Amino acid sequence: MSLTLAPRGPRLLVYAERPRRRMLQVLSDLAVAVWVVLVVSAAIALHDLVLALQAAGRGLTDAGDRVSGVFDGAARAAGSVPFVGDRLSGAFTPGTDAGTAISDAGRAQVEAVAAVATGLAWLVVVVAAFPVLATWLALRIRWVLRARHALAARELDVDLLALRALVGGSPGRVRRAAGPGGDAAGAWRRGDAAVLLRLADVELGRMGLRGPNAVTTGGVPVTRPDVPRDG
Repeated sequence: MSLTLAPRGPRLLVYAERPRRRMLQVLSDLAVAVWVVLVVSAAIALHDLVLALQAAGRGLTDAGDRVSGVFDGAARAAGSVPFVGDRLSGAFTPGTDAGTAISDAGRAQVEAVAAVATGLAWLVVVVAAFPVLATWLALRIRWVLRARHALAARELDVDLLALRALVGGSPGRVRRAAGPGGDAAGAWRRGDAAVLLRLADVELGRMGLRGPNAVTTGGVPVTRPDVPRDG
């Protein structure tokens, strides 16, 4: 019984291999992080600012509690009067109820202000931070997936990378990759190993990846000559 191990897939890159592209990615990540921190700080400051409006509600609650306390104390004192205590204490009930109503209104105002403060804070985060985060995350995931596919092609399908460079690469870089003749398409059709490697380097360089080290043509592996790097 024999055990066959599956070949390992291409490694997963988070940042580019070439210094210039990697630095741009790091700077963009830092810029997004700073922006999110600023937005969250602004949302917290706005939340605290709106919460300051609770002072009026708290004052109303305290006033209602004092009114209720006064009338409740008077009702208890009147209730101790012989014979007419119950009737006297009942006379203070509307005052106690009024104080309770004032307190309830104050508490409702405090809760409403707290809800508005929380809602505004979340609104600021969603409007100012979420689109930036979503766009950044989508671009980063897209780059990681494209880099994974490009790394697989770098090892197995240099011809495909060269063809992609012919289709979407910078015309100037494609001409330089073709060499003195300048016929990149013809070199690709002929399977010119040196030109294929330079074209693949152009395509991978667009993503900040290093070019392939070798290509197999006619069953013979050809090592890459020195290829100018764009950093």
